[in-house]
Amino acid sequence: MPSPDEGPALGEPCCEPILGSVLTAEEAVELAVLLKALADPVRLRLVSIVAGSGEACACDFPSILGKSQPTVSHHLSLLVNAGILEREQRGKWAWFNVNPRQMELIQTAIGPGLS
Repeated sequence: MPSPDEGPALGEPCCEPILGSVLTAEEAVELAVLLKALADPVRLRLVSIVAGSGEACACDFPSILGKSQPTVSHHLSLLVNAGILEREQRGKWAWFNVNPRQMELIQTAIGPGLS
């Protein structure tokens, strides 16, 4: 074992590993799709609204966001297609809730050590 002044022996790491585990290529692709879908201020606000209330009706979003119904529908479709939000039709209105599995994936990938 070298003294502290000599540094690590050949082939030994210089310090503790930064990460306990790293994403696989497949996990990285899945996470990139989620993060890409979230990479818009309107979509982040939509997820925040839904997550904060547990569920939300599409009828409320245009007035809350100050956006037209077609714009809101476009953003909601992207979030549903990415699996971030789940959609349930109730009569003429669509209701949305957050998909806990997708949020857990994001939290697991980028959240270790934050708490």
